[in-house]
Amino acid sequence: TYGTDTVAQHTFALILELSRHTSLHHAAVQDGAWSRSDDFCFALAPIRELTGLTLGILGLGRIGRGVAKIGAAMGMRLVGHDLYWPTDEQLDGLEIESREIDEVFQQADVLTMHCPLTAETHHLVNKTRLSLMKSDAVLVNTSRGPLIDNEALADALRNDVIAGAGVDVLDVEPPPADHPLIAAPRCVVTPHIAWYARAARQRLLDTAASNLSAYLDGKVVNQVN
Repeated sequence: TYGTDTVAQHTFALILELSRHTSLHHAAVQDGAWSRSDDFCFALAPIRELTGLTLGILGLGRIGRGVAKIGAAMGMRLVGHDLYWPTDEQLDGLEIESREIDEVFQQADVLTMHCPLTAETHHLVNKTRLSLMKSDAVLVNTSRGPLIDNEALADALRNDVIAGAGVDVLDVEPPPADHPLIAAPRCVVTPHIAWYARAARQRLLDTAASNLSAYLDGKVVNQVN
């Protein structure tokens, strides 16, 4: 539980970057484009408002539900898929519409993944499923790199099958310099830092210390059987 909030927030940092293109415009201003502009503003890419868009969430554990809360606060419609659909109590009053996995790909304007890596989820995102997505949809992965067939995603971006992608994880870390997603157009890549907020790392250390202290006192907590 130490990283729930920080990963959910980083997920939305990527979503907002793909929707608002903040770094692209900052770089342009730094390069003097605003100073040279004939108008009071300029835009280098479409600016998209999240209100009313459909947020598709694959995996509704703690992080997935944390992302859903932020999406709901931004006025997004929520659809999701999980093999073990949370109870109403676990959903914390969130109105998430249950959908089959391919329906989530079809309906989402923003698709974000929060799944464990298993034999079933390996290359969950592949050429076939990418072809189901809207051409103006974006894909975000802050979970596990091998959930995505990276060559298929790079091809989809090059051929305008989808509008963009944001990933904090890759199938090989550190990645080779020629990794297909690093050079892919409209793909924002961050170096596995979704979990890295100072507060989250402090919680991790505190939890480890508390576990050890409890064990020495004969009180086993967070036991894995």
